[in-house]
Amino acid sequence: MGSIIWLIYTVINLYIYVLIGSAILSWLIAFNVVNTRNQFVNQIGQFLYKITEPALRPIRKVIPYIGGIDISPVVLILLLMFAQRLLIEFAGRI
Repeated sequence: MGSIIWLIYTVINLYIYVLIGSAILSWLIAFNVVNTRNQFVNQIGQFLYKITEPALRPIRKVIPYIGGIDISPVVLILLLMFAQRLLIEFAGRI
C-alpha cells in the first residue's frame, strides 16, 4: 500500500511542476520573451495547455480574473498540496 501512496504523491508533485511550467510559459509568451511561431515553443505550449486546462477550467469558472491576473494555477497548486497532506495523513493511519 505504501508504494501506491508514494506513486500518487509523486504524480501530484509532477503535476504541480507542470502547472508552474505552464504559468511561466504563459508569462513568457505574454511579455513577448518567446515567440509562439517557433514550432518547438508552440508544441510545448500546446502540450502544457492540454495537460493543465482540464483541471484549471472549473476553477476559472468559480474564480474570475483579479485585475487581469489569473490565480487559478495558484489555487490548484494549493488544492494539490492539500491533497498530498491528506495522502500523508492517510498513509500514517494505515
